Amino acid sequence: MISCPDVQKNVIRQHYNISTIFYRILWGQHIHHGLWSANESPKVAARQLTEQLAREADIRQGDRVVDIGCGMGGSSIHLAKHLKCEVTGVTISSFQKRYATWSSRLAGTSSKTSFLCEDAEKVELPVGSFDVAWSVECTEHLFDKPAFFRKMATWLRPGGKVAICAWLAGDSPLSDSQTKLVYDVCEGFFCPSLGSEQDYCDWLTAAGLKMTRVHNWTTRVSRTWEICRDRVHRFGIRRIASIIDPGQVIFIDRFQTLLDAYNTGAMKYGCFIAEKI
Repeated sequence: MISCPDVQKNVIRQHYNISTIFYRILWGQHIHHGLWSANESPKVAARQLTEQLAREADIRQGDRVVDIGCGMGGSSIHLAKHLKCEVTGVTISSFQKRYATWSSRLAGTSSKTSFLCEDAEKVELPVGSFDVAWSVECTEHLFDKPAFFRKMATWLRPGGKVAICAWLAGDSPLSDSQTKLVYDVCEGFFCPSLGSEQDYCDWLTAAGLKMTRVHNWTTRVSRTWEICRDRVHRFGIRRIASIIDPGQVIFIDRFQTLLDAYNTGAMKYGCFIAEKI
């Protein structure tokens, strides 16, 4: 695991309260990576990641799902609309909570979704109340990942599934230059640490979960940052960000850093499916 001790939780909260609009402009309702098989549009690729993760986790019609780090509600709304799931979304951002609630109403899924503005590491949810614990690109922001996975496991019924997509530190050993790339990504994207693929498997197993599959999707998602980088230049997003909140500029400037980290093996993008024993 590679750590960036200067990251603070209140900064993560502020980042998403301010930067969510940039994510929406640059990428769309699904503010996670796209998953490509060919030359799909970014909108289709982002939806495909949600759909593929749902298939990997074998989510069934009507499953109860907790979506940790639900963002603007893209995945929650998709699962509610297409699989009739009952979804509880959790976000640290009050802006995202309001946006997700509004979007779900527009999508006609408000009866099947609820959104909480809570710290994922502190939120209290009923024991054994969910069929699936879902988290796409949120666990990077957690400060005590092993403790969180232990807590997440308690929310699941026996046989319940965990479905996670996460940015990862590359496999050891990393060179000094690779380690610096990961650190720079953590700093720019407000991640207190990035675990490796093995770290995630160990943490999930220690939480009493059985690993059922692990995928390396790095080459299928890295195009995300080529597109975001190019859109930043095309639309003058960096200048707009510097006016609205100069603190967001480091985030935008690290898009190329994240792409370099993927391309050099300093980082990976992983999908993890585990089952409560």
